[in-house]
Amino acid sequence: MGIRIKLALMVVFLAAQFLAAQNEMFNGSLAADTKTAFESYTEISKINVMPVQGSKKSVVLAGLLSLLLPGAGEFYAGDYLKAAAFIALEAAIVTTAIVYDNKGDKQTEIFENYADENWSVVRYAEWLNQYHNAQIPIDPDATLPSWERVDWNVLNSFEDGSHKLPRHGNQQYYELIGKYWQYSAGWNDYTSGINNTELSPNYRFYSGMRGEANELYNVASKAVIGIYINHFLSLLDAVWSAVSYNKDIAVTTRLRTEQFANKVEFVPTVNIRFNF
Repeated sequence: MGIRIKLALMVVFLAAQFLAAQNEMFNGSLAADTKTAFESYTEISKINVMPVQGSKKSVVLAGLLSLLLPGAGEFYAGDYLKAAAFIALEAAIVTTAIVYDNKGDKQTEIFENYADENWSVVRYAEWLNQYHNAQIPIDPDATLPSWERVDWNVLNSFEDGSHKLPRHGNQQYYELIGKYWQYSAGWNDYTSGINNTELSPNYRFYSGMRGEANELYNVASKAVIGIYINHFLSLLDAVWSAVSYNKDIAVTTRLRTEQFANKVEFVPTVNIRFNF
């Protein structure tokens, strides 16, 4: 209800009360009637035109709600526009994280399949046997996957590079074969003999695919960080919204008396108080 309507209703209410009191309590004596009227209107001397907004909001609860779900604390505090903004931002960031993480998973599947088709631990073991005097036994059954034809413990014992090749399927397995030159001899287009610092086209292509997957995961990781930041910022804003909600804005009216020569009149006044 608008403030003008409330003021109008207040005036009507005062007038009605004044007339009723005049009929029932006034006796025509100015002094006596003035005293009676003053006592009668003591209880209605303060009328809220704009009452304080409901009960106060818990600042702690507002913060906790937004910590769990950005925008929830703002909604609780009645700040619906900010609540919508934080919820929308949360949805956008979460969607970004999920989408790019899924893209990273798909790209990972692609480069891992490419590695299984084009990189062989048997070729790597043969290179070690030929150029580094290793004695790694290799199962002659070519129908088996390459990673099942080599004893991994023996293989690792003959590696003299900076790393030991993890077992097939391990995330580090797929990372190392496309990151360090010591594994370049395992690619099916490698032709550089002992000089395994010469990187083959397949090695370079594979490294690019891995890099693309890492970039996709990087976007997803930043989105996850954004989720934490959004929760924290919403927490702070929800606390501020609750504090703002609890600020007391009271508009009251008072009925006061004014002495004019030989008579007393009742004068309605409006007092506005802002408490911060």
